[in-house]
Amino acid sequence: MRLTTRGRYAVTAMLDLALNAAPKPVPLGDIAERQGISLAYLEQLFARLRRGGLVASVRGPGGGYRLSEPLEAISIARIIAAVDEQLDATRCGGSGRCQDGQQCLTHDLWTDLSARIEQFLSQHTLASLVAREGVQEVAERQRAGQREGDALIAAMQL
Repeated sequence: MRLTTRGRYAVTAMLDLALNAAPKPVPLGDIAERQGISLAYLEQLFARLRRGGLVASVRGPGGGYRLSEPLEAISIARIIAAVDEQLDATRCGGSGRCQDGQQCLTHDLWTDLSARIEQFLSQHTLASLVAREGVQEVAERQRAGQREGDALIAAMQL
């Protein structure tokens, strides 16, 4: 079992959205710049997150994405599930046919681990991540870095 970049980036992008959404929608390009994630990859992730009902898109000038639900209602487990990430520690995908079509000796151990991971990620929400010590400071440093980059680009265009 391994959490891939798809799940990690989805959680990171959703937390960025939660931290930067008020009062207007957040363009994916802004998230991509702050988090160092490819815009094309974010577009794929947000299509899945939208289908999962976690975000809504706003079209037109000033458009972007907004959370579809309150921060407290969006668990990390839901974000990971929305992007089709599997957090199953078993070799058999939970089927019990781990070794030559039969259950292996450690099947129950890995099944229990998978359940604990699911429980842990279900207990943590975007609200609990936003409230963690230091998260706001990191977000502000990222926004400041983005503003500096925007100002440099504007100066170069003059």
